[in-house]
Amino acid sequence: MSTETPRAERVSHAIARDVTLPGGAGTLALVTIDNGLDHTKPTTLGPLGIAELHATLTAVQARVAAGEIVAVAVTGKPYYLAAGADLTQIGTVPGRDGALLLGQGGHAAYELLHSMGAPTFAFVNGVALGGGLELALNCDYRTVASDVRALALPETGLGLVPGWGGAYIVPRLVGIEKALDVILTRPAANKPFAAVEATKLGLMDVVLDPADFLEESIRWAARVVTGEVVVPRRELDSAELWDGVVSAARQRLDAVINRSRPAPYRALDLVAAARTASREEAFAAEDEALADLIMSDEMRASVYAFGLVSGGKKPVGAPDRSLAQPVTRVGIVGAGLMAAQIAMLFAQRLGVPVVMRDLDQERVDKGLAAVKSSVDRLTSTGRMSESAASRLLGSIQGTTDLAEFASCDLVIEAVTEILDLKKKVFAELETVISPTTILATNTSALSVTAMAADLQHPERVVGLHFFNPVAAMPLVEVVQAERTSLEALATGFAVAAKLRKTAVLVADRPGFVVNRLLVLLLGVIVDAVEKGTPVEVADRALRPLGLPMPPFELFDLVGPAVGLHVLTSLREELGDRFPRSPGLEKLVADGTTVVLPAKAKGLPKPVDPAIQAAFSETTGTPLDEAGVLDSVLTALTVEVGHMLEEGVVATPQQIDLCMILGAGWGFHLGGLTPYLDRTGYSERVLGRRILPDGVANVPA
Repeated sequence: MSTETPRAERVSHAIARDVTLPGGAGTLALVTIDNGLDHTKPTTLGPLGIAELHATLTAVQARVAAGEIVAVAVTGKPYYLAAGADLTQIGTVPGRDGALLLGQGGHAAYELLHSMGAPTFAFVNGVALGGGLELALNCDYRTVASDVRALALPETGLGLVPGWGGAYIVPRLVGIEKALDVILTRPAANKPFAAVEATKLGLMDVVLDPADFLEESIRWAARVVTGEVVVPRRELDSAELWDGVVSAARQRLDAVINRSRPAPYRALDLVAAARTASREEAFAAEDEALADLIMSDEMRASVYAFGLVSGGKKPVGAPDRSLAQPVTRVGIVGAGLMAAQIAMLFAQRLGVPVVMRDLDQERVDKGLAAVKSSVDRLTSTGRMSESAASRLLGSIQGTTDLAEFASCDLVIEAVTEILDLKKKVFAELETVISPTTILATNTSALSVTAMAADLQHPERVVGLHFFNPVAAMPLVEVVQAERTSLEALATGFAVAAKLRKTAVLVADRPGFVVNRLLVLLLGVIVDAVEKGTPVEVADRALRPLGLPMPPFELFDLVGPAVGLHVLTSLREELGDRFPRSPGLEKLVADGTTVVLPAKAKGLPKPVDPAIQAAFSETTGTPLDEAGVLDSVLTALTVEVGHMLEEGVVATPQQIDLCMILGAGWGFHLGGLTPYLDRTGYSERVLGRRILPDGVANVPA
């Protein structure tokens, strides 16, 4: 967070008005949560807003008691119910007593929805995250617009717990197994629920068309009030099931995050106790947990990371958007797995025709089959309608004819990571595309400048580095080569925004940001094994960081051959800081799988101890887990220093943003550079802190 004076709370007002229910059912008090600003300023809930909500609901309750009101509903301004608590205010709470009051204030306001004395409804017309979703959960009934895509309790990913009723209400509403998905699993994956999905789960009661959502919600509420509609509720899960699910979840947490952060454990403790606790006892426990966590380093780090991600929607260094060229048709060179994912993303988010081209029909057919398989998964889970699926599949075609790219405004190459092959692809494209067509490369580490060097118009080439899986990963590294024009660059940023991705401008340096640091991390791990460290020790060494997966599972995910290729190319470009690994070379040559199957769903894949044999010619001193971790963090610190000197990105914060969104570097760590500052590596290795004083409000 900045050292500047924190901004005043953007108060979300609670405005009540009477609505006559149809069919003579009586009068409903409709409370709208609205900060009075447009949709670019999300509705959030701070202390003043919560106090106003409490006052408004208290007045409404008095009217219920007087017989004037038969039902109460809450809704939001367009696009939002509420995007959760105002983290900028939470991060400035001066002490634990203030943090405790924050939790108690939310509970007191929301409890009025539970004890209103009349049926209460949430008309969820837009984003409902954290305290926003808990606002709805404290109501008796919930409608949701079908176009709502962000329903979640993300708190455990931010160093907090669902602190306004979520840990108690959700397991009672959807069952203990699904509740832990909502409270623990989804936040870790940063994967909110869409409306249909949330309704099938049981978080919402009915999905309604957004065109007349409020009117239909009022009609549905009237039918509930008159008894025409009865919403069934599930029985409380048995103690045996509850305890068994909680025990298994605790084992998964130990295996995955290894006590590296407290919030998921505190949330699990709250859920574990929720079965037998009274509502009052459960909410008091939520208040205490929230008070502890708000004052933690994890929370302060998370506020910094959250601010980066929120601010990432306005990319640093992006050209004026007016320079961007319109994109009405997109070409993809290649029809492999990555190409198919990119094709589907463009067709879905841009709503334009997409053509994939490969050398033979068999490869084209495989690419189209991959797209269809992805679409089928979406329709089978209710995340896409049959009609939308049909339109999407109809907009993606395959071909072997290069001339099909002639009418494309943007062509992206997604072929094998071989520089000469990519140069050949671009040279061929220049013979058929129009003079204004933008050429993009999805290269993960190669020089975009070298790729474009022999073209007639190298200025039209820009890098758009997507991450796998393309649909889920929110980052795009936009690479500016030596001769990339402002128009090409602006088009890259405009396309990324329409794809709902966060774009970061990076210089055309080897590996850009994410792969340069992530492959270095993996290289240091295997180098430790080369020096005699047991593979199991090396694989466990990074557990204190709480990264999404251990290093050898990450190797397995990206493919050992791909990892070796990038490691080798980075060493050739940047020197011996990127170590050579004969053992890894042998594993790739032999096609050896480096991990064993996970012992259970959701658990990490352990490294296969048998691969130790590939590292038989060890030289050096074996390390323990702490030694391996120290080697990794030292190497990352050195490399961050080089990257900033080279101008790979404009600021250290851009490195943090890339690592959070592209490598899963946890919010609880606050980004890579504040972590290196906080743990003393920056000063020990570089002789200085990386971030300017006060930029990340995390104690040293």
